[in-house]
Amino acid sequence: MATVSDERAAARVLLVEDDARLAQMVEEYLRAAGWQVRHVSTLAQAESLLGMGDAIGHGPGFDAMVLDLMLPDGDGLDLCRRLRGAGGELPVLMLTARGDPLDRVLGLELGADDYLPKPFEPRELLARLRAIQRRRTGTPGSQVLRYGRLEIDAAARQARVDGEPRNLTGYQFDLLLALARHPGRVLSREFLLDAVKSHGDASEVYDRSIDVHVSRIRAALEDDPRHPRRILTLRGAGYVFARSQDGN
Repeated sequence: MATVSDERAAARVLLVEDDARLAQMVEEYLRAAGWQVRHVSTLAQAESLLGMGDAIGHGPGFDAMVLDLMLPDGDGLDLCRRLRGAGGELPVLMLTARGDPLDRVLGLELGADDYLPKPFEPRELLARLRAIQRRRTGTPGSQVLRYGRLEIDAAARQARVDGEPRNLTGYQFDLLLALARHPGRVLSREFLLDAVKSHGDASEVYDRSIDVHVSRIRAALEDDPRHPRRILTLRGAGYVFARSQDGN
């Protein structure tokens, strides 16, 4: 079992799970690994802790949320949708007992960072939480994603390579952010279109124009845009943001 020294100090997780025995097991394991755990069993309790408006997901200083999909007062997918719709950047690990992969895909498309099907080993949940944390800065509430030499600052709407800002339009930054929030997963053009609809006049971005914007992102970020290593194309499927291009 992991020890307190394995995790950074004061890491906090909100556990939203109505199965009391499962919640106790997860809570004990995470506490032994050095996490602070706040457990609630309903959507209403979770919403109360997260708050509403611009500060949703940041006010209590949580580092992650473990969210069950099937709760007594509703569906965890709805909470994730409202969280992301309000601008909340809190990392979300979904738990699901549903067998249909489409439910898992839907959760990821609504903004979950990862999912874990039940039953699961507590050590796998811990490993997935750690992976989420590695993709985020160490400061609770921060909106900076770091992938090796690349930094993506959501608050400043700026991408940096080796600390140097790179020029991207608002649409291109939104596309990059959508890709970076789902590393290792194939994102369709339709999903990426939805990700930029909230940014001004969406008429600039439609269908195959996504390809043009991705090409320009590569030109700004990749060492060799003709042979990209960060944003990869899966012909007929979409794009994948590589977790690492330089061993970091």
